[in-house]
Amino acid sequence: MAQADPMAQPTTSNHRWSGCRVGITGVRGALGQALASRFHQAGAVVTGFTHGDPPIEVESPLDHWVSWTCGQEEALVPYLKDLDVLVLNHGINPQGDQRPGTVTRALEVNALSSWRMLQCCERLCRERTSQPLEVWVNTSEAEIQPAASPAYELSKRLLGQLVSMRGATRDAEERSRLVLRKLVLGPFRSELNPIGVMNADFVSGQVLWQARIGARLIIVTPNPLTYVLMPLTELGRWLYSRALSRPDP
Repeated sequence: MAQADPMAQPTTSNHRWSGCRVGITGVRGALGQALASRFHQAGAVVTGFTHGDPPIEVESPLDHWVSWTCGQEEALVPYLKDLDVLVLNHGINPQGDQRPGTVTRALEVNALSSWRMLQCCERLCRERTSQPLEVWVNTSEAEIQPAASPAYELSKRLLGQLVSMRGATRDAEERSRLVLRKLVLGPFRSELNPIGVMNADFVSGQVLWQARIGARLIIVTPNPLTYVLMPLTELGRWLYSRALSRPDP
């Protein structure tokens, strides 16, 4: 009898994503491309949201491309309302650049843009009568671990706290209509981080597998401390936000 390979990649069995309409921002990066390929292989219809012109490619895991500009998230509402899963994966890494203009841009692109898109999704879900919309937010391990880029770390920590706050303060009806998943990822190889220790395809496979089994906090990293510290951090934020929460008007 053949033995299972202990290093084999988890699979998205049972066609969990078959027929799903998936949108991915930052899709031209290493992780975006890997996620698009994984979703495509699982039978999903994938839309890529890009800040540049859609590339002309003979073969691509993307079924559709949509161009958009940071700060004009409302223009994406017609495309967001038809999705089943939205992966907020876009971002920039200014490395050691700490000039005020660079920090402002990092906050805008890495945190506030995703925050506005999340708000758009929350409004759309109030009118949704079909299955809930899932929003996956890539905040990175920089939420709780030092990064080699102060502006990147600051912006990712802001995004992580915003997502934690909304996850804790939404009412039961909102939670039933919009599923929030947070992606806390360690260093993987990409243009932003060419010395990452993980492969983007491996990371994407782990992300889809953990989402398939129902995880709301998805962690993929070689650092064992993150698996301990991140859940504790989320619990602390949840308790703090719930204790001081008032109902939405």
